[in-house]
Amino acid sequence: MSYTDKTLTCVDCGATFTFSASEQETFAQRGYTNEPKRCSTCRDARKAQRGGSSGGYGEQSQRREMFPAVCATCGKQTQVPFQPRGTKPVYCSDCFRKVQQPSYR
Repeated sequence: MSYTDKTLTCVDCGATFTFSASEQETFAQRGYTNEPKRCSTCRDARKAQRGGSSGGYGEQSQRREMFPAVCATCGKQTQVPFQPRGTKPVYCSDCFRKVQQPSYR
C-alpha cells in the first residue's frame, strides 16, 4: 500500500504535526488502526508523566508505592501495593495464594 504524509492536529496543544508515510507504514505493520492524536512533544510529556513506561510490568512496577499491612490470616507484617482501608482483609503473599480461588472452578 502506498502512504503519503498527513498533517494532523494534536489534541493536547493544538499544534499541527506530520504523520509521515514511513510512520504510517510502521503503524500498519504493528496492526495499529488509529492515527496518533498527539504530537511528539506531547507524547513524550505524557510518557514522562506516566513514569516513562509504555505499560506492562517493567520499571514502573518496581517504583510502585507500597503500604505496610498486617496479614489477616497469619498476623505477619507485609507490604501491599494499595492503601489498606480496614474494610477488607489483607493477606501476605503466602496466605493470599492459599485463599485465592481460581474463577474457573
